[in-house]
Amino acid sequence: MSFLHILSEISSGFGITAIVTLLGLLYAIPFALVAGVLQHFSTGISRWIVTAIIEFWRSSSAIVLLYAFYYSLPAFGIYLSGIAVASLVLGLNIGGYGSQSVRAALQALDKGQCEAGLALGLSRSAVLGLIELPQAITVMMPTFINLAIQLIKGTSLVSLLTLTDMTFRAKEISQLSYNPVPIYSALLLAYLIVCYPVTVLGRRLEKSLGKGRAGGS
Repeated sequence: MSFLHILSEISSGFGITAIVTLLGLLYAIPFALVAGVLQHFSTGISRWIVTAIIEFWRSSSAIVLLYAFYYSLPAFGIYLSGIAVASLVLGLNIGGYGSQSVRAALQALDKGQCEAGLALGLSRSAVLGLIELPQAITVMMPTFINLAIQLIKGTSLVSLLTLTDMTFRAKEISQLSYNPVPIYSALLLAYLIVCYPVTVLGRRLEKSLGKGRAGGS
């Protein structure tokens, strides 16, 4: 089997990789924004609860979480597909990391802008939505791009749930050929091919946002 044939066979699992990544982002981005904002503004017991939830997702092993949710949810009468479990677990795991970028970006903002917005009669939620979050999202965009790439690479774990992603296809081919070197070299190349456009898009987005900030300053 030629290297290009192996690469073609591995790419047949790209659909699962793409679906889990996109669904994972749908969980990761809202979770990161809400958890980061709540951790920044909450105090006392509510801040402790938010921090505990974030640390659970951020500090737990993604592999252990996948196994735990996939095999324990049916015991509570909750039946989810492997794709649903994988996207939920990987998305919230990445979202836990992203929440800290949101919190740090909000802390780094100039407090004078918030005070100016309140002085103009805006509500606290309006100041957050119209002034603080847009600036925070711009600041944390590089981190979010990195987390998206990490999520793509993290989808290789879904093969543990017998989902036929690119890594699962590589394992199948390896078991037939007994020559893993070209197969896993092709798998490495496949992930580079998938991740590289995201890095390019991220750089262009950062450049565009940088011009926007320069134009608005």
